[in-house]
Amino acid sequence: MSEQLVPRDELQATIEARRELGAELEPALIDAFVERIERRVGERVGESERALKAKRDHQREMVLGAMGIAIPLVVVAGIFVGLPGVLAVLATVAVVAIASTRS
Repeated sequence: MSEQLVPRDELQATIEARRELGAELEPALIDAFVERIERRVGERVGESERALKAKRDHQREMVLGAMGIAIPLVVVAGIFVGLPGVLAVLATVAVVAIASTRS
């Protein structure tokens, strides 16, 4: 992640505010700063979870689609080509399943 969690200028502003306001308000400044960091971390976690869910949904769709297409292809291959055709169709479904998990 090249993006900073807290921009440098925001950190600098907090430090300057602490110098100007004094030590008695330091806990409030720190709490506000930590709250901003926690909010940003929470947003990033939410984005990561959504991206992972989208990837898993895509993988499931690819595998189910390949299996759905494979059913009639297995029947046709079995009728016209025999066992080698059926094995070719099943191998293709396996390749699609493996390829969709790696992307």
